[in-house]
Amino acid sequence: MPSADAAVIGLGAVGSAAAWQLAARGASVVAFDPHGVAHTRGSSHGQSRIIRKAYFEHPDYVPLLERAYALWDELEQESGVELFRRCGVLLVGPADGAVIDGVRRARAIHGVALEDLDAAAARERFPGFAIPDGLAVVFERDAGLLHVEECVRQQCAAARRRGATLLADVRVTGYSASSAGIEVHTSSGTWSVGCVAIAGGAWSGALLADLGLPLTIRRKMQVWLEADAAAYRVESGSPAFGFHVPADGGEAFFYGFPALEPGVVKLAEHTGGEPIDDPDGLDRALHESDTRRVQAFAQRYLPSVRTRVVRHAACMYTITPDEHFVVGLHPRARRLAFAAGLSGHGFKLAPILGRTLADLALDGATDAPIELFSPARFAVAR
Repeated sequence: MPSADAAVIGLGAVGSAAAWQLAARGASVVAFDPHGVAHTRGSSHGQSRIIRKAYFEHPDYVPLLERAYALWDELEQESGVELFRRCGVLLVGPADGAVIDGVRRARAIHGVALEDLDAAAARERFPGFAIPDGLAVVFERDAGLLHVEECVRQQCAAARRRGATLLADVRVTGYSASSAGIEVHTSSGTWSVGCVAIAGGAWSGALLADLGLPLTIRRKMQVWLEADAAAYRVESGSPAFGFHVPADGGEAFFYGFPALEPGVVKLAEHTGGEPIDDPDGLDRALHESDTRRVQAFAQRYLPSVRTRVVRHAACMYTITPDEHFVVGLHPRARRLAFAAGLSGHGFKLAPILGRTLADLALDGATDAPIELFSPARFAVAR
């Protein structure tokens, strides 16, 4: 039976980070993914993800983001490849709404550097956005976008440079723990390992079925719309952005990116999404219902974007009831650590989550502030 100090299940954003961080700790590492590196079957693809410290979801994320920023910078310097484009992030919404109020709370607690603008000043400074009077605007300069596939590739490359074995097209079918260690059963055989880090994304519910975690999966669509060639150019200072605005009689949060290629802008809706049961059966086709709300948002707030869809990409959110992550140790296998339920906002934190999984798997503890993510807040099986 082949053996290693540590196994990683899943090589998406967090799994590739865990492989890197475990190998950096000197462990011999084997990692498995049913599809490979930087594939399009899960949640770690689609050209770009926003990274920001202006965290309206909860201020407790900010200390983790400080560590994540340092690790992204470290990886960028080591690889010599741009991973983090600091183009800034513009956030728009009602002053008393969850987004603006939340980021101002993060600033008050953690000193996040934010610039407050009124709508008129924001329109003048960022002419690609039609921001209605009465909405509040904050701009975070030390924020921007991550080149998502390159981030995963470079985390995997960093793991390999430190001796990790990464096995593509290998599916984990189960694992069993004993006092002697953990056996990981895969489609290509069984490995004996000292510890395991699970970062299964949309497959986490199946991989951690014995815990009964309350995870749901939503199908999400990213679309690239045609835009005026001179508008939203990242080279001209156009930022990534998020708008908390009315939609179909309710509220929605739309986000997007500066043009990383001439005349094309990527947009998506963070809210909503279609529940699905089987991540292997994800419908990747584009339907009218996938684009209607995003196109309507673009027509209202992005005057230089047109409604023609240039391309699309389907991905999945794996969501907890409170939309915070679940990170911890398996209660009956203390050398088995997991991160699940990243709820559509976890990519930016991948390297620190990977380091946390390495800490938990190797040492059984971590100094990362992850109390918010405790599995104990749910009635998990023990």
